[in-house]
Amino acid sequence: MSVEAEKENLSFQAEVQQLLNLMIHSLYSNKEIFLRELVSNASDAADKLRFQALKDEALYEGDAELSIRVAFDKDARTITIKDNGIGMTRDEVVENLGTIARSGTRQFLEALTGDEAKDAQLIGQFGVGFYSAFVVADRVTVLTRKAGDKPQYGVRWESDGQGGYTIANEERPERGTEVILHLREGEDEFLDAFRLRHIIRTYSDHISIPILMDGEGEEAGEEKVNRASALWMRPKQDISEDEYHEFYKHVAHDFEPPLAYIHNKVEGNLSYTSLLYIPQRAPFDLWDRDQAHGIKLYVKRVFIMDDAEHLMPRYLRFVRGVIDSDDLPLNVSREILQHNRMLDRIRSASVKRVLDLLETMAKNEPEQYAGFWQTFGRVLKEGPAEDFGNRERIAKLLRFSSTHEAKEAADVSFDQYLERMGEGQDKIYYLTADSFKAAVNSPHLEVFRKKGLEVLLLTDPVDEWLVAHLENYNGKPLQSVAKGELDLGELEDKEAKEELDKAADEYKPLLERFEKALADQVRDVRVSHRLTDSPSCLVVDDHEFGIGMQRILRAAGHDLPQARPTLEVNPQHPLVKQLVEEKDDERFKNWAEVLFEQALLTEGGQLEDPASFVKRVNSLLMQTG
Repeated sequence: MSVEAEKENLSFQAEVQQLLNLMIHSLYSNKEIFLRELVSNASDAADKLRFQALKDEALYEGDAELSIRVAFDKDARTITIKDNGIGMTRDEVVENLGTIARSGTRQFLEALTGDEAKDAQLIGQFGVGFYSAFVVADRVTVLTRKAGDKPQYGVRWESDGQGGYTIANEERPERGTEVILHLREGEDEFLDAFRLRHIIRTYSDHISIPILMDGEGEEAGEEKVNRASALWMRPKQDISEDEYHEFYKHVAHDFEPPLAYIHNKVEGNLSYTSLLYIPQRAPFDLWDRDQAHGIKLYVKRVFIMDDAEHLMPRYLRFVRGVIDSDDLPLNVSREILQHNRMLDRIRSASVKRVLDLLETMAKNEPEQYAGFWQTFGRVLKEGPAEDFGNRERIAKLLRFSSTHEAKEAADVSFDQYLERMGEGQDKIYYLTADSFKAAVNSPHLEVFRKKGLEVLLLTDPVDEWLVAHLENYNGKPLQSVAKGELDLGELEDKEAKEELDKAADEYKPLLERFEKALADQVRDVRVSHRLTDSPSCLVVDDHEFGIGMQRILRAAGHDLPQARPTLEVNPQHPLVKQLVEEKDDERFKNWAEVLFEQALLTEGGQLEDPASFVKRVNSLLMQTG
């Protein structure tokens, strides 16, 4: 088949077209970053080749000197960024340049506001580096061939960014990728050697392979523009804040500087260097459980793999950066990593440093930590279940809403809660709910408000998982106010307790009628110690998921046993007192059902038959009228 016969005209994925349109307008005020993004992609391609060539040296095709070349042509008005890295097959070109096959794409597009400044930040966060070429170019040509493939398997890709692209096979003797930008009118400022060198030195000086440009004058050959040394191996005092930030943008494919970073060199029995960053914003694939990159592993300055899984626990998956070991073998594989004691020690020390960084931020920069918590708090809450050894340290970093000020912002730590605990209180009380409003208005809080006892309000889906693995803090057990029989210990008012015990005896016939009426729906019916205003509430056993969480898990496809809750009734409530005198069994059953269903709705549960509930309520309203 001829090359021409293999030429295709294809359309961009809809999301790509939206991103292109947004990028051209939103990033225009900082358009020089196109060069940073394309150089960064070229560097990644070189890293991938170097790693794959460890197993198959033939991929170098006799040329192991990796480099990136940047050139411009004033007459043709083009800029070319060329690498001799891994290159791409035809299918890979379509996948990488025609589609955005990544989780979070839809959420990203839904998050766009129409405000160009805010959308520019979101676009940077999403990391669509290649498409930044269209900020300065009205046509982009990509020539590429995968290392190890024959010359006839070269590929030519071309697009004006207006909806589609052409792709064809093209004889290409050299491996690697060449990106040619045909500049828009008015972008001639980039057809200047000094301007391009300045951009490279500003944004890409840290790239560890040479970035070459033609020197000035007829006799000059190629000159290296960047330092081409691994930034993380340089002494900390020789690295500026700007250099740290630009390196972060390279490894994280982010457009914004990091929130914080930590740079460490360890020498001795185990020698390695780590440079770890905490981003300002959550990447869109933060909740993708299959996401396994974030930390780049190097051995003796040679890139080995993106592998957050072995280098950082899942609850710290937002961390970005590099770890470079002198002691791991260059041919290290993922299988070797799984059982490598050296890597376990590196991982353990890296986790400790990240937790140190967060503790320092929480102590000395509370406003900055509040921003971190709002962005990554839900992920950090996975920590106590995953990392038993650091459970207490992670717990110290957790923040919650509480009834102390009843505001939605989660800014109360366990330590602050302990400081405010009253005399005789020996438990940390908490409530899980679907939302802050549901939590703060829960009937389970009534007796705690009456007694002035603070309750932590846990409203993230992960919170049930958290408290199942974090049973105490600093020696104080965590106690749900909505689970099990309430025992306030020394905080219990003796007279009130005696009255309730007396009421339990007096109301025994009523409770038995409730049990009979709700036999299929409840495990037990008892007089409540929790309620002061509401007529009823539902309580699950200590080790069961809350009713709202049960609903969420079932909706997600989890097969949970149908546990029946306990119904608690308030003997002081007029409605409950009225039911003592109710003679009509049918009407009593309707009232019992309504009290149960109201309590179920309050807990974030779901009615099996909403129409019957409405019918019952209407019937009772008619009868009272």
